[in-house]
Amino acid sequence: MINIILFGKPGAGKGTQAEFLKERYNLVHISTGDIFRYNLKNDTDLGKQAKVYMDRGDLVPDELTIKMLQDEVEKHPQANGFLFDGFPRTIAQADALEAFLKSKGWDVTATIALEADDEVLIKRLLERGKTSGRVDDQDEEKIRNRYEEYNQKTAPLINYYNEKNLFHSVNGIGEISEITERLSRVIDRFL
Repeated sequence: MINIILFGKPGAGKGTQAEFLKERYNLVHISTGDIFRYNLKNDTDLGKQAKVYMDRGDLVPDELTIKMLQDEVEKHPQANGFLFDGFPRTIAQADALEAFLKSKGWDVTATIALEADDEVLIKRLLERGKTSGRVDDQDEEKIRNRYEEYNQKTAPLINYYNEKNLFHSVNGIGEISEITERLSRVIDRFL
């Protein structure tokens, strides 16, 4: 069982890279963004609650995110491993994920951060917002608010996972294939 946490600021390429990595390592891709969008599109109770926060550019509260994630993992009892994309985003979520995985007899294998300059990422998101229809990718002020949320709530995960010897940083700028290879070099150490 291999469980990889892929994180980085919005626009860092987590979703793009997850598509390649899930195929290469036969992992189930668990994207909190995709889970949120599913719940929003289907107007579920959790989706309605999450929409209020997302429309403001805020992170969805831990309890909503954790419930959605656990429900998604439970759908894949025969998985060889999971690639968590966009989760955890806070220390509380990391603790909840660790407790949940341990209840299944699993551990976090590695945490990999895609690192990139904010200004490069903002340009990526504004470009994505032109075609994605995502309101949170069309407003630079909301994007910057998401980065501030990330810096306050998610950046502390670096120390959290460093202390557990699970943190790895990868340059998220360059050709998609180059970034995939950088990520693969980290993951291959655990196989």
